[in-house]
Amino acid sequence: MISVDTYLRQLTHFFWENNQNPDENTLGRLAFFAGLLAEKNEVINLVSRKDIANVVENHVFISAYISKFLPERATTFLDIGSGGGLPGIPFAIMRPDLQGVLVDSITKKTSAVSEFVDKLMLRNVIVENTRVEGVEFVKKYAGKFDIIISRATVDLLSLVQFSVPLIKDKAAMLIIKGGDITAEFEEAKAKYGYMFKRSTIYELRYKPTNTKNEKGKKLVYLELYK
Repeated sequence: MISVDTYLRQLTHFFWENNQNPDENTLGRLAFFAGLLAEKNEVINLVSRKDIANVVENHVFISAYISKFLPERATTFLDIGSGGGLPGIPFAIMRPDLQGVLVDSITKKTSAVSEFVDKLMLRNVIVENTRVEGVEFVKKYAGKFDIIISRATVDLLSLVQFSVPLIKDKAAMLIIKGGDITAEFEEAKAKYGYMFKRSTIYELRYKPTNTKNEKGKKLVYLELYK
């Protein structure tokens, strides 16, 4: 098992290389989360077991890194299909000023995430075990969020469709995706383009290991106006 100190060194290096300087407390919590995730992953498949050696770069760092794309004046976020708490937990650690909801329909995953939240003493998030499109969830959270985040859970059209009843009059979506997403982006735009105030696909390049985006990571950024 890799030590938390090793995760801390890796995180510090990635942030430093990419001109971000989280404080010691933030870095420490991110490293602690990486350790919790790796340990729990031996029991529950939260991320690919083949990828656990790269838990910092491919999961924790990239989830924290997208917080720099946040618009100003955001107050609430929803993580759709949070799985093992990604990107929601690193996002919440980076932005303790935001209140968030992490939702997933798989009970064993939300149980693990609730455990992580407790051990990290994260006071700005709650965990929901349900489907985001479910009637009760929509009733409870209708019009509550100005940020939607997610990581390759379902296609973009479905994500936008799920998000519309849950967002405020103005909101932003930050969706981590991989591969060629041209077709699904156009599909979402064809149905909901009238709500897109701004739509951008960023290549998620970062130093030192993905300077040309060899890993094919993308961030879909949408500003939606109802």
